[in-house]
Amino acid sequence: MAEKIMAIASGGGHWIQMRRLLPAFDGLDVFFVSVSPSSKIDVPNRRYYAIRDVSRRNRLGAALLSWQLLRILLRERPTTVISTGSFPALIAFGLAKTLLGARTMWIDSIANVRVMSASGRQAKRVADVWLTQWPHLAAEESGPKHWGSVF
Repeated sequence: MAEKIMAIASGGGHWIQMRRLLPAFDGLDVFFVSVSPSSKIDVPNRRYYAIRDVSRRNRLGAALLSWQLLRILLRERPTTVISTGSFPALIAFGLAKTLLGARTMWIDSIANVRVMSASGRQAKRVADVWLTQWPHLAAEESGPKHWGSVF
């Protein structure tokens, strides 16, 4: 099966960090998912899907988001899912791993300097590669790894 990558991030800093990874995706079959339809212009000549932006406190919104992500995952069938963070990405990881056996890589936001984000802490359960951008948050045995930062 050919490698296909889903790159998902919410807006703001998460999306900026994902865009900084664009050179790493050169020559790869990658599609992007984020929360703003206007973000499509940031990834020209790539497939792009806009999804709803919800927090973990919005159960109805999370259910609708799950349905959107399910449709995208079944249409695209990625083998790998990469995220720079957010609750929508956490849902995508769980669905992609469970339904498609996809590999997952979580890169927690650079903004989380003191502790991992709430979604980042949860990502430990579904991420094959779990990363922090801060060396002092890395823990070789039980915590996230540090491979550098996006910025």
